[in-house]
This record gives sequence, structure tokens and C-alpha cells, in this order.
Amino acid sequence: MKRPAARPVPEISKADARGMFMHAQRLDLRTPFGAGPESTKAAVEHLGYVQIDTIHVVERCHHHILYSRIPDYRRDDLRRAQSVDKTVFEYWTHALAYVPTRDISFFLPAMKQHRLTPDKWFASEATQADLKKALARIRKDGPLSIRDVDDDELVEKDHPWASRKPTKRALQLAFYNGLVAISARQGMLKTYELFDRHFGWDKPPRPASDAQISDYVLNRALTAQGLVSLDSICHLDARRKPAIRALIEKKLRKKELVPVAVEGADRTEHWLRPETLESGRGQENELVHILSPFDPLIIQRKRLSLFFGYDHRFEAYVPADKRVFGYFALPVLIGDEVVAAIDMKTDRQNKKLQIRKWSWIGGKSAERKKMIEEEIGRFERFQLAAAED
Repeated sequence: MKRPAARPVPEISKADARGMFMHAQRLDLRTPFGAGPESTKAAVEHLGYVQIDTIHVVERCHHHILYSRIPDYRRDDLRRAQSVDKTVFEYWTHALAYVPTRDISFFLPAMKQHRLTPDKWFASEATQADLKKALARIRKDGPLSIRDVDDDELVEKDHPWASRKPTKRALQLAFYNGLVAISARQGMLKTYELFDRHFGWDKPPRPASDAQISDYVLNRALTAQGLVSLDSICHLDARRKPAIRALIEKKLRKKELVPVAVEGADRTEHWLRPETLESGRGQENELVHILSPFDPLIIQRKRLSLFFGYDHRFEAYVPADKRVFGYFALPVLIGDEVVAAIDMKTDRQNKKLQIRKWSWIGGKSAERKKMIEEEIGRFERFQLAAAED
């Protein structure tokens, strides 16, 4: 008996791939998440996570990512979501990030694993005695930040990024172990509270199974990326690839996913939901976005290069004489095209957003320059609207 011929794999142009990715990232709409404090919760839930980083040349990347999708975003909206409404929490994805609290059950197994087999970094950094002491202090006195600790006997650093305060090391270990939550953040200053007490639970949600976590990771990528590859789903998490690959095969058999061939992707496989293929590339637009280098659209460099034909360079750690775009270049989108990379710095003392270098990527024109300058003006007003440590 003859086996039925394999169905042809639909071909997707780079333009369509860009459009689908842009729409999934909600960068093709002016106000995709509405306005007001609730929009922050909606954005984090749709994106799946919003990365946190210490660099503060222009704007903390978590605020910048949200601002790019919420025109009237206010920094206090994120503070409220974390500390008051508790609809987002901090934990590790591919980096430290804000994650929806509704998804916390998918992170509980990682916390448990940290407790059972502590990472060598943290195990060497903090002693069990320091950990018990820090937890006892929070239990008795309430939420604790490192500024509240002035009685530590400082120890020598064994790494440039380490802390000399034993309590800080203990709090970091307790965080990754799921014993404390970051209940508030001011700049990079974190306040810690007992995990269950922060969320007000009598008992925490049930931890997700490995199969449920794989399903969550795949669906999170499909929602935020539109069309996905194994690398884009498992960004900096290669150990999960076998389970995700098996899940994809299962969903293909059930026709819950469709394989597609992306122009220029060679052997790299991509998949999407049938409804994504039917709905197409998203809305044509001429919106201007000045993006953070840590934005979800930018952070996966191979994907960015394939879809947009743009190779972003993060040059903060590159010697000055070898930089092409500048110390902290921000990619600029008009519609679905990266047209420029602008090296900026916020001069908070003189209340001015400085442009240190402007590099054209796409075609230069007076009209495009005017559009970008108008957006820079809006970005500057956001930058200077409120000071943050």
C-alpha cells in the first residue's frame, strides 16, 4: 500500500516572517495593550517575560521594553504590578526577568531544584548559617533590602561580581531557591520578602510537571514570536530541546502546528499555529520604535539577522576604537524595517537625551529622519519624566 504523499511545506517570505514576528510582539499597533496600570500586566502576560538588566545608559531595559508597547507607560505601573497587585514576579528565564504571576507554577520546579542541588556559584557564595540568619530576620522584622543590613562582617570577594556582604549572598541564594521573593525594586536595589508571605498564600500553587513546562515554553514562544524555530523556543536553554522537539512532532500529527519554510533559512525548521498562517503577516504600518538592545525582537541575534537582514552589535564591552554603532546603540524600526542604530545616553543631571552617533542601516531620507526625530522627542520626554536610581 502506498503511503500518502507528504503535503508541501508552505513557503514564507522574509517580509511575511517579519510581519508575523512584529504582530506577535505587538509592535505593529500603537496601543496593543490599552492604557493605564492594567496594560503593564497585559503586556508581561502576552510577552511571557520582560528582561531585567543592570545597564542604565539610557533606560532600564524592563521599562524600555514596556514603553515600546505602551505609549503612556509609567514606571510606577510596574512597581504597582510587582509590589501591590502582585501580578508579576521576578525570576530567571534566559536572564533575570519579570514574569506573570499566573505562570508561577512553571517556575516552582526550578526553585525546588536549586534547593536540592544548589548552583556551585551560590553554594560557594553563601553559607547555610548566613541563609538561616537572613530568613530569620525577614520572618521577624519584615521585608529586607541590602541597605537595611549594616552589621555584616565583610568578606573578601572571590569574583568581581560577588558581594562582600554575607547577607546579600544569602538573599540571592534564598531568591533562587524560592524561599524569598523580590517584593519591590528601586533601580537595582531589591527588597526581599518571604515567598509565601509576599503572595499571601496559605500554600503555594502545585508545581507543574516536566510535560506541562515544555507545553508552556512552546506556547509562550508561539504567542510572543508568531513563528518559531527550536533555537528561538529554547533560547539559551539547549537542554530542553529534545522534549520540545518531541512535543512539536506530537502537535504536528494533531495538526495543531504547521511546518513552514522561511526564505533564506536553509535547513532551519520553523513552525506556527494554523491560525497564524491563515491570518498572515499582520498590519502594515509606519510606526517608529526606538528599541532596547534587550528587547525580545532584538535579543535573538540570528533570528533578527534572518528576518530583518540586520546584524545588531552590542558594543558596551567592545574597545572604543573597534565600535561600529557606538557604546549603547538602539535599533530604530520604521514599520518592519530596521533603518538606523543610534548611540544614545541620558544626561540626567542636565535633563537631556544625548545622541552620540547616528548610523543609517536602511535608506536615508529627510522624511525618515524627521519621523525618527519626532520619536526621539517622545522618548526623551519619557526618559526625563521621572528620575530612577
